[in-house]
Amino acid sequence: MSMDRRSFCGSALAASVAAAALAKEGRSEPHPHERPSGESKLFTPLTLRGVTLRNRIAMSPMCQYSSEDGFATDWHLAHYGARAVGGAGLLIAEATGVTPEGRITPNCLGIWKDEHIPGLKRMTDFVRAHGAVPGIQLAHAGVKASRRRPLDPRSNSFVDLEDGGWQPVGPTSTRYGRDGLAPQALTVDEIHAITGSFAAAAQRAVAAGFGVIELHFAHGYLGHSFLSPLMNTRSDEYGGSFENRTRFLIETVRAVRAALPEETPLLVRVSGTDWVEEGWTIDDSVAAAKRMKTEGVDLVDCSTGGATRNARIPVGPGYQVPFAEQIRREAEIPTGAVGMITEPAQAEAILAEGRADLILLGRQLLREPYWAQRAWQELQPDTPAPIAREYAWALAETRRR
Repeated sequence: MSMDRRSFCGSALAASVAAAALAKEGRSEPHPHERPSGESKLFTPLTLRGVTLRNRIAMSPMCQYSSEDGFATDWHLAHYGARAVGGAGLLIAEATGVTPEGRITPNCLGIWKDEHIPGLKRMTDFVRAHGAVPGIQLAHAGVKASRRRPLDPRSNSFVDLEDGGWQPVGPTSTRYGRDGLAPQALTVDEIHAITGSFAAAAQRAVAAGFGVIELHFAHGYLGHSFLSPLMNTRSDEYGGSFENRTRFLIETVRAVRAALPEETPLLVRVSGTDWVEEGWTIDDSVAAAKRMKTEGVDLVDCSTGGATRNARIPVGPGYQVPFAEQIRREAEIPTGAVGMITEPAQAEAILAEGRADLILLGRQLLREPYWAQRAWQELQPDTPAPIAREYAWALAETRRR
């Protein structure tokens, strides 16, 4: 049975109230006797196609805005390498442009040409060597392209064409918000070309050593802008009905799946809801997930929002988990939960209750690269944590003293 928007809000707010109650008692997690007994679900391996993750802790894609012409740098090696050493099972590299115009900013990572492969391979080799699986999120920013990075004093403003920016594109020529260039409405041939760019990028990603591929169809970027009736008002075969609005999604999934080895898992990040009346809904997400499953998608990464700045989102601990839960239950497909999941006991409960199959951490892994080690100590304190061997000898020496 579907949950309506009020039910979702209530679930999210209930999670916030519970977290507040714990905080009032001076603790951020349940007492030890409230934790699940036996082996931690968080540290149970997860197999998707031919890939097995050592645990169910994944780093959510987070833009680093540290590239030039799309190339990976030493920053990317250090950033992803630290989380691999820290114990996460899957590291999904940031939204990576499948075309130059598909980047959010001029400083975003890219994979639109073969020259990008060696720098990415350097990173994935290190991640694999330390036990994690490297993943990548393939993306096209659409109407939100050609912005300045947050590090810029003019953060989030659009880069003018004369300053090296480029023309945003979308399903229609409607702006996102009130700023920036009006996007160019894509022709059918141009839509097909972008689908081809996703497939070519997927092949490069495999050559670069990525073991998991994710497509970005959330947060108001190009993929989501076709799905959401708030952003897509086309009247041809790519607009109007649910079937037409999901056509770009299904065609892209089909093309990418065909380009990948059979053993490579394919994930799709969706916005479970637009949080606005007349927008994309959880029921739409469930229906789309059922279609994606038949096309070879292995897990749906469940986020929300991004189609409009007018959304009222009840942000709180675990506020997006109900979307992962409903898609998992009704579409019968594995899901990933993301959004203000910060404590090991919180992550463990989501998995133990069957609400999701994978926990994606974003900013918490920026704050705490070794979060997985803390989670092990809190959830499985009677067994030695599987720390990197380069550190294990020193900690063993400390214990002997």
